[in-house]
Amino acid sequence: MNDPERPQVSRRRLVKYAGVGATFVAAGPLAPTAAADEAEVQGRGDSRHRVWRAGDHHVHSEYSGSFDTSVSPPRFTKGADAVYPIVTNAIMAKHFGLTWAMCTDHGGPTHSKVNLELAYPDLLRSRKLVPEVLQFWGMEFDTPAQDHHTLMIPRHDDEAKQLFELESRFAKHDAFPADPGRDTEAKMIEFLKAAKDMRHKPLVIGHHTSRSASGLGVYGQDTPREFRNGNNIAPDVYVGFEGAPGHQAGPLNGGARGGYGNYPTHGGFDQMTARVGGLWDSLLGEGRRWWITATSDSHVHWTRGGADFWPGEYSKTYVLARQDYGDIMDGLRNGRIFVTTGDLITSLDLAARSRDRDAAVGETLHLRKRDRNDVDIEIRFRPLDGKNGNGDRPEVRRVDLIVGNVTGVNANLDADTNPTTKVVARFGPRDWRRQGSEYVIRHTLRNVEQDLYARVRGTNTDEAEPLPDGKENPWTDLWFYSNPVFVRLV
Repeated sequence: MNDPERPQVSRRRLVKYAGVGATFVAAGPLAPTAAADEAEVQGRGDSRHRVWRAGDHHVHSEYSGSFDTSVSPPRFTKGADAVYPIVTNAIMAKHFGLTWAMCTDHGGPTHSKVNLELAYPDLLRSRKLVPEVLQFWGMEFDTPAQDHHTLMIPRHDDEAKQLFELESRFAKHDAFPADPGRDTEAKMIEFLKAAKDMRHKPLVIGHHTSRSASGLGVYGQDTPREFRNGNNIAPDVYVGFEGAPGHQAGPLNGGARGGYGNYPTHGGFDQMTARVGGLWDSLLGEGRRWWITATSDSHVHWTRGGADFWPGEYSKTYVLARQDYGDIMDGLRNGRIFVTTGDLITSLDLAARSRDRDAAVGETLHLRKRDRNDVDIEIRFRPLDGKNGNGDRPEVRRVDLIVGNVTGVNANLDADTNPTTKVVARFGPRDWRRQGSEYVIRHTLRNVEQDLYARVRGTNTDEAEPLPDGKENPWTDLWFYSNPVFVRLV
């Protein structure tokens, strides 16, 4: 089980190193990082009591319903698309080990009023009934010119009014009668500009971004250009996309994982994430702080004929944070995230270190160009102690270290590859060493001479690369992914 008071790995001192692929002994707190990294350290806030906390930011309730537009105003009916009350989702999230979750219902004509007058009071009741789960307010935003996105509102007294303002002004389906001018990229940019200027900054994260893609690199509603343009406008609001989309139980009822009926997921992950050197790596290669998450997109459980698992039953987004609304959002905003399916692991720490400096996931290790820089990479993961939602005890068979160069902003807004990104090392059970309840891997990047990032993935399969998904049982094809740690030469 996860130890709620285990200190984060990035705050430990590495005191013994025995070569590439070897493990090390860790003891004692790290001294403050060098002056070049001081501003970043100050920006992290109080890191005490931050542990890996599992959550899900894409969950539907009965307020994902239908609208009768033959009358004015449109008449809303609950439960037409998703069927569970908000509190039921919270109870199941708690049951499957989540400590935070988010209600993200579909919009529609005048849905902003439904959210404000009907759904939000139910959320407040659910917060009282299930206080163990931090329950965020927001929606599955009907994104202008793109597929759906999470719109997560910070917890504050006027959170309901803030969502109402954004949804009523910018959601492409909220206007009645319909307004084609809402469904343009210009409207999306207008929305992001408004969001970034708010006192309480929301978060925007793309959903099932390749579900409409017709092939590998042949994108549909969401394109590399749109991600770049949006991130350029609001880099601290528009921060990433789902690496592993929801609807993962589809094959259990004869469907496709994620509902990806045109071009499939790979190991349950969207092609934009799963393809080494693909779009995600292209964005990271520009130095963008662009993160991935994993969600349930729960509407109807597969045992009732749906394509879904309960929140936390199969996919989890872990955030290194305190059990606090603000710190959970800070972790999501700043990339202190790893994701896993099938509870393959319950913690994952990735750190980069050189001399007396270190950085963890979402952070940057600053080094001097004039030095000869070897960078020690540390990977720590904790396997599941017990059985997952399918009654299995999954085992990690391999861990991959993936590294790519950071070369600066790409003039081609449509670029979706980073040819420098490679799997630089693969580790099996003989390459890691047990320390307490964790496994530890060490690797050294020798003589680093340019900016780079490192990220990690692992699997219970023997696939060298995640293969396109068919109708396999999703419980047999499990993966985890870290977000990146950056190395910058100054």
